[in-house]
Amino acid sequence: MTASADHPLYGHRHLLGIAGLNYPDIATLLDRADEAVDISRQREKKKAVLRGLTQINLFFEASTRTQASFELAGKRLGADVMNMAVASSSVKKGETLIDTAMTLNAMHPDILVIRHGAAGAAALLARKVGCAVINAGDGAHEHPTQALLDALTIRRHKGRLDGLTVAICGDILHSRVARSNIILLNTMGARVRAVGPSTLMPAGIAEMGTEHHVRLEDGIHDADVVMMLRLQRERMAGGFVPSVREYFRHYGLDAAKLAHARPDCLVMHPGPMNRGVEIASEIADGPQSVIEEQVEMGVAVRMAVMKALLDPRRNEAVAP
Repeated sequence: MTASADHPLYGHRHLLGIAGLNYPDIATLLDRADEAVDISRQREKKKAVLRGLTQINLFFEASTRTQASFELAGKRLGADVMNMAVASSSVKKGETLIDTAMTLNAMHPDILVIRHGAAGAAALLARKVGCAVINAGDGAHEHPTQALLDALTIRRHKGRLDGLTVAICGDILHSRVARSNIILLNTMGARVRAVGPSTLMPAGIAEMGTEHHVRLEDGIHDADVVMMLRLQRERMAGGFVPSVREYFRHYGLDAAKLAHARPDCLVMHPGPMNRGVEIASEIADGPQSVIEEQVEMGVAVRMAVMKALLDPRRNEAVAP
């Protein structure tokens, strides 16, 4: 993970979303993440790439998996990592995100990782601080590192992304993971299908470059990858589905439905899973599942992103 001319330069100051990244940007991050996987599998995992630099994880929404992944990634690169306890901070007493940004900026961090329930929060923070910002999920907008880790998992198994058929299934309406994946997969040349009931589809889904299928069996027919999404009941204000039991009957991935996909189809889920709601345990723990591997790829991708954003060559390239 040392700076080298072998790696193309990643020329962006922040990672706020997949939108705005081009094919070379994404390929560069995936190539760097491939190297980081090898580092994570070594006995000696800690590197000095970010020694002396400070990373602050600012999570306004609970996310054990993503926060732990970012923390581990920063520590493996040698950064000083601080997890800000938002639940007990002055934010709960009425401090705004802008106030928080100004306070943190005064501490001179080198990188801020933010998860927030409002779309656009990461972009707002990036305008108010002088360091690199990574969006760890903002509302139903984007979750770029999740899409990158999903792409890395697929590429390591299939050898490519272009030409693959990827079915993203379930609660697409409320999913920032789905949005980021759709943008990334289209950019990299995959064929994307959005599968789910009309009540859980965003308006204009066809304009996002996907095929829309209502029946799960039709949507995953001959698919190379089936990506199941969590049913986000906490974000549902009305009756989007009749019942959990009815949802699983039509949209839960079980062995009978998975048989419609290709025999070597990968099964993915961004987690946390609702077993028996969107996926059966026999599939989640089965031989086609790469769900556990997605978690491993998450650390590698976050290492790669932080390294790319703090690459001194990139800073020199954009310096006035």
